[in-house]
Amino acid sequence: MPNYGPLVSYPQRDQRSGFNPHPEDFPVYGSRGSLDSAPGYATPTVAERPSTAFYGSGSTTGCSLPLNPGVTPYPAPFPAPRNPLSMSQDPFAPGDSTRSPDVEEMILGRSGGVPSPATDNRSSRRPSHRDEFDGPHQFLRPPPTAIVAAQERELPHVPTNLLVQEQDDVLSRVNDRLSQCAFDFIAKYQFPVPLEQDKRPIQVPSDREWSEWVNLLKRLATKRRIPARVLYQGQIKQLITILENSLEMRHAAKHQSRPLKDDRNILQLISAGLQVAKILKDAACMEYMDTVYRQTERVIQARKATPGFIG
Repeated sequence: MPNYGPLVSYPQRDQRSGFNPHPEDFPVYGSRGSLDSAPGYATPTVAERPSTAFYGSGSTTGCSLPLNPGVTPYPAPFPAPRNPLSMSQDPFAPGDSTRSPDVEEMILGRSGGVPSPATDNRSSRRPSHRDEFDGPHQFLRPPPTAIVAAQERELPHVPTNLLVQEQDDVLSRVNDRLSQCAFDFIAKYQFPVPLEQDKRPIQVPSDREWSEWVNLLKRLATKRRIPARVLYQGQIKQLITILENSLEMRHAAKHQSRPLKDDRNILQLISAGLQVAKILKDAACMEYMDTVYRQTERVIQARKATPGFIG
């Protein structure tokens, strides 16, 4: 049987306190005068020592305590974990009282370190469903009481001299003539008209309502199918605005349950149709609209001069 040297005895543990009251009685491993100095203990040579790579560094300089040349430190089975967020410096280096924030803390924004990109994008990007009036806003100073009282008085009377049947007749004539104007304009320059499954092909102007003609002209303009040279003074940008101003014409002509319009509103709708004919450079339509305007205006003036007529 090989001789392993004398056994090392340890002091008895204090049963009352649960710890050794004399820690100096323990032998200090790795120092002279302990196991390596006991009789029969053979210190291994350099060739017999296993690799002393400490935490994958290839040397023993990474150890904080000086190594005894006669004792082989236990080699680390795995490399020491490193913080991926602080590869340039050791987060637990001596003298550094702070530590790098954890990955979870940085993502959740609970750390005082570098904010995560996800948090920055979430805070800087404006949600599409956000109401702008819920954000920073202001209130204007209310007007004086005298101005408010003047605004809330009874509205002045606007003269209405045309009867309901007369208004419907005037607006229907304008609506039909505008449809003819749009039909002639598209047919003259051979602009393409998309076929729709739920609608029959266009043969006459009445196959489409005025609102449908307006939508067709607007789509041709936005798709740049209408050149500016075919419009009055090349006003391609004003075309959509003028067309939209005449949309009420169809609504007033087709909806008989609408409230009665005043004289100025009727004349305004006729004038809007005249502007459509002008920008489409339809001289015949312009003359027709001008005739309707003058006739309507004469009827209104005659009603005003009639004694006892309440307009």
